[in-house]
Amino acid sequence: MDRKKIAVVFGTRPEAIKMAPVIKELEKNSNIFETQVIVTAQHREMLDQVLKVFKIEPTYDLDVMKKKQSLSDITVNVMKGLEEIFLKELPDMVLVHGDTTTSFAAALAAYYQQIPIGHVEAGLRTYDKYFPFPEEANRQLIDNIADMFFVPTELTKKNLLNENKPEAKIYVTGNTAIDAIAHTKTLEVKHTLLDKMTADKKWILLTMHRRENHGEPMKNVFRAVRQIIDEHEDVAVVMPVHLSPVVQGITKELLEDQDRILLVEPLEVDLFHKVMSRAYLVLTDSGGLQEEAPAFDIPVLVLRDKTERPEGLEAGTLKVIGTEQGMVFQSINDLLNNQKLYDKMSKAINPYGDGTASIEIVNILMKFFIDK
Repeated sequence: MDRKKIAVVFGTRPEAIKMAPVIKELEKNSNIFETQVIVTAQHREMLDQVLKVFKIEPTYDLDVMKKKQSLSDITVNVMKGLEEIFLKELPDMVLVHGDTTTSFAAALAAYYQQIPIGHVEAGLRTYDKYFPFPEEANRQLIDNIADMFFVPTELTKKNLLNENKPEAKIYVTGNTAIDAIAHTKTLEVKHTLLDKMTADKKWILLTMHRRENHGEPMKNVFRAVRQIIDEHEDVAVVMPVHLSPVVQGITKELLEDQDRILLVEPLEVDLFHKVMSRAYLVLTDSGGLQEEAPAFDIPVLVLRDKTERPEGLEAGTLKVIGTEQGMVFQSINDLLNNQKLYDKMSKAINPYGDGTASIEIVNILMKFFIDK
């Protein structure tokens, strides 16, 4: 069998973290696969951090990021850039991840060239096209043109079966985020931030960036966090602040002047995982952290009204609390004061696999091309 050319396309930090283990596994099988890494740099700085940690050199870099870019700008620029690359390279398959605008545009560009599409982390759903926005629409649209579906859990497989996707093309692999953690846990990391996270405090890791939370929802959460800090002297907060100007502005307004709230720039993934490992609980509107934190036995409070990761709800690793100030305060307070509740969440079984998802995916790709 001739070597098969696999184009792996991504543009954001979360995609890079989750696709890095797949890329590394493909590269281990270079006798079978020629791996082409194509980055769009939808998030330039935060993407480059991940590439550095995992020692990944892009084959192509579209560098589409511009100030005040719209979703339409990203979609058009990614599609135009990828069309040129796909016509030149003629990949045997394009792999995309999850639900970003880069992934949607890459899948559509591949579809227009009739190149098979493999969708990693397929099948996640809220069935509300505006929540999360634009991710819910992106992932549903990708799954309508994908040829292979690599789903993290049985529940995500069930979603696709309910949408009449062919079962023979759906593969339950676990989540590659756990593979990435397995790698970063082996890395030695030293940083002044870790020195500041002293053991005499219960550290809350806070991240918040989603578009639907801009404005009052974010302000409500930050007010609740201030209230927690004021009432609990043994609690401190560390927050890597997203580069979004909106997030930066609200964070500066409400959280900047508190000694026990550490506001830091976005962290390299290896340092971020070390910080998370020292946290008492995670407070986030991120999707990926709902999967990653349970790998460190840390409860997750989700700053959304709904989640596309119901496995965590079923397992008990996370709780969806919304963004109303009183509910956020009470939910944090409960975990700080109720050891039985804390133990129940922190000791729940992680439903996202054992860190071998990338091996599973590459083995499935091998079989796909051999059988073909």
